[in-house]
Formats: sequence, C-alpha cells, structure tokens
Amino acid sequence: MSKQSTIPQHVAIIMDGNGRWAKQHGKERYEGHIAGVESVRCVVRAAVMHGVKWLTLYAFSTENWGRPIAEVNAIMELFCKSVVGEAPDLKKQGVRVMIIGERTHFSDKVLEMIDQIESVTAEGNRLTLVLAFNYSSRREIMLATKAIAHKVAAGEICSEEISEQTISQHLMTHAMPDPDLVVRTSGECRLSNFLLWQASYAEFYFPEVLWPDFDEKEFAKALEVYASRERRYGLVIEE
Repeated sequence: MSKQSTIPQHVAIIMDGNGRWAKQHGKERYEGHIAGVESVRCVVRAAVMHGVKWLTLYAFSTENWGRPIAEVNAIMELFCKSVVGEAPDLKKQGVRVMIIGERTHFSDKVLEMIDQIESVTAEGNRLTLVLAFNYSSRREIMLATKAIAHKVAAGEICSEEISEQTISQHLMTHAMPDPDLVVRTSGECRLSNFLLWQASYAEFYFPEVLWPDFDEKEFAKALEVYASRERRYGLVIEE
C-alpha cells in the first residue's frame, strides 16, 4: 500500500450489523450501537493513518425513524454523548466533521450537538469525517431537482444548460469528491438509499464482518481490495 494512487481519496461506509451483533452476544439492540461507536473510532484512526482524506459514514437514514422509538431515542442519545466525548480527540487528530442530511425531526439538543461538533472540529485538515444523519439519497436528488426547477422558472438558468455537474452542485455532497470505495459491512449487498448518484463509479466491497467487529485491520483489508481493482470508468484499458 505504498503507492499513493492505491489509496482512495474518499471511503464511504454503510455501518451494518449492530443489531445482529447484539443478538449474537445476548445483548439489547442499543448495546450493539454502543459497540459500534468503537468501530467508528478505529476506522477514523485508520483513515487518518492511511492518508484517506474523506470518510463518510451512514449514521442514520430517513427510514430509520420507523424503528422502535426506544431504539431511535437511544441512537440520538448516543450521538449526543459521542459528540461530547469524541470532539476533543477528533480535533487533536486533525479531523473535521461535517453532517449531511435534513436537519428536520431532530430535537433542539441534537441540533445543538451537530452545531457543536462541526464548530469544534472546523479547522481539521487531515481528514473530513462526514456523517450522513437523517439522510436519504432519493430525497436528496428530489430536492436538488426542485431547486434546479425553481431556478429555471425564475430565469436564472436555461433548461438546456442543465448538466450532470449542475445536479451534483445542488446535492448535499456538493463540497465533497465522489466516493472511490463504498463498503457495507455484515455481508449485505445493497446501497439502501445511500449516495446513489455519487457512487456511480465507486468500487464496492461487502465484507461479512458485522460493524462492531470492523476494526483497523478490516479497514486495511478494504483498502487492499480497492488497490487490487482496476478502475475503468466505463472505458477500455489497453494492455
């Protein structure tokens, strides 16, 4: 892994398997989420060490509001505690935190924690940690389409001028590079409404390991898999 070209600039992870991990260990589902926080710490450290510049974690989807209220409340409380507990270390590591997703439905306390973590870590320049929180890729694309349609109606742009770049610039991820590598733990092989537009040419990796067991070694293994791939972007690479 010595060649810089083999290191993905942006790794995106669907953190799957907390509930199954808890069940396997005879624990409650919220305890699986607590265990998953340690994996977040491990992956952040590994990303910084390997020189990854962007790390996006699918923390909470819009569909997750349909889970039992006790579990949702536990996730929100865990997020708030993690902000307070992790912010100093993230700042020390040079990690900047960004939140993408709609900031609706959240309590004032959660909104305050979002503002706090983004503010405290704003100067980080080694890694940008993006948390997709109350995020839906389909809704993101729909909102982008509406925004573009309003601009066309207002005469700010012509419909003929709309390009792929136009759409990308109106997404929540407009300030980010597209992911090079998308990882989903637990062996499930689907995107679940995550970065559908942005992941068009990403490499995919679906390890069987459950998220609470995904550590620095597993992250390094994902990078090794990425390094072994030949990215063609729809082209033919001549021998």
